[in-house]
Amino acid sequence: MLKKTRIYIQKYRYLFLQLVERDFKTKYKRSALGMLWSLLNPLLLMCVQYIVFSNLFRFEIPHYVVYLLIGIMFFNFFNEATVQAMISIVMNANLITKVYVPKYIFPISKVISASINFLITIIILFTAVIINKIPFSPTMFLLVIPIISIILFSIGIGLILAGLMVYFRDMQFLYGIITTIWMYLTPIFYPENILSDSLMIILKLNPLYHIIKFARTIIIDGTLPGMYNFAACILVPVMAFAIGALIFRKLQRNFILYL
Repeated sequence: MLKKTRIYIQKYRYLFLQLVERDFKTKYKRSALGMLWSLLNPLLLMCVQYIVFSNLFRFEIPHYVVYLLIGIMFFNFFNEATVQAMISIVMNANLITKVYVPKYIFPISKVISASINFLITIIILFTAVIINKIPFSPTMFLLVIPIISIILFSIGIGLILAGLMVYFRDMQFLYGIITTIWMYLTPIFYPENILSDSLMIILKLNPLYHIIKFARTIIIDGTLPGMYNFAACILVPVMAFAIGALIFRKLQRNFILYL
């Protein structure tokens, strides 16, 4: 089974890499600033939100700039990756209906393409860490865990959305509403301690909350996350990836009838 899977991956590896490269180049095609937008977008958004919310929360949240930037980076990546994955099958309908191609390649390639931009923004994050004089801690090396977690979680959700989008084209509009609600239910620009007990229960069911909290703990606090946060950050994305793959596999059987 493993040998078959390895052969299968190697067979379509070139196509996968070509799709990632195409998506990345297309995004900045004819753009004057090009890849600099990967740095400017979260930076400008952070500046606006900092001006608006700093007067409200700066005395409650240490190193608020870094706190805010981490939330923006992770949520923006998740939003961009899942939106692009959602429309990937529909956008490549002409290719899918003419030639046999493993359909999962399209949503996954969109997430990986978005992750390149996400990794570039790490430069801004550590620049902000230095400017805010946050002491270096060995725990910062664990940032790779929430990065991998958010990518896996985005792939899982992206596969589900891509499958549903083929059958229900209104999914793209519905998902826009969902992500707006999701954003406000994630402590990106506000401290979690302002929430009531009932809302905290809902918050703890939010996978993005645990991933973002993990990143903030190891960077701002310089400590290891609690076991619950650690487990949620690792297990939930893996489960989302597995469930997304299973649902997509089932839905893809009739794609040809709806494309």
